[in-house]
Amino acid sequence: MEKPLAGWRVLVPRGGKWGDGVAAILRGYGATPVIAPMINFAATDDQAALGTALHELQEGAYDWIVITSATTVDVLMSQWVSIPETTKIAAVGETTAAALSLAGYRVDYVPELDNSARGLVKEWPQAAISGRVLIPQSDIAEPTLVSGLTALGLTAEFVAAYRTVGVPVAEHIQADVASGRIGAILVTSGSVARQIAAQLAPLPATTLVACIGPRTAYDARAAGLAVDIIAESRSAAALVEALAEHVASPTEPSAEN
Repeated sequence: MEKPLAGWRVLVPRGGKWGDGVAAILRGYGATPVIAPMINFAATDDQAALGTALHELQEGAYDWIVITSATTVDVLMSQWVSIPETTKIAAVGETTAAALSLAGYRVDYVPELDNSARGLVKEWPQAAISGRVLIPQSDIAEPTLVSGLTALGLTAEFVAAYRTVGVPVAEHIQADVASGRIGAILVTSGSVARQIAAQLAPLPATTLVACIGPRTAYDARAAGLAVDIIAESRSAAALVEALAEHVASPTEPSAEN
């Protein structure tokens, strides 16, 4: 039986373990993954602010810490941060929760229905709507968590844990995209969407753009990309599955933002 993505070359815009995992899933569907990392992470420009926040965290000054990515977990580990028992730990999604667990941190809260910043705010426990919350994120993170948790009654404080930087793709990747040899591009975040728009646009009309969730689709459209596919959940498996289902039975992209 022919696999739904047989003959398809799919651009994977992130490397590392995530990129390797997605590549393996794509091969399972018959696709040829093309790994071309378009973003990377660097140390924050304000190490003093981060150091102060992490010191206060370890001293028990925060009631909660919200972790939004595995990259933030890496920062905590690199700084040898010990989170006191009095501080509860919230993870935006199951992937981040898994990274916390692997690093030896407990996880007290994960949103059940929507693995996004908005989902975390919407599902925040009603019994925990007071106190001080630390939110270490990328320097270009949107203020969704800070504004949302503040509106609930919490004292939410952002600190830049790292910088998100663009990575130039190789010329042969650019040429393959421009010629249409890349059949689909996976979009995993707003940062990736903006890099795709800056480095690879205009995309051929035949190139499918698949986004990992409605929020990323919104950011992709804001960057000027035409979105063809939106995975219902923010997971690599759901993203590849949505692409395979679209190829097997093409439908109109979801209008949900």
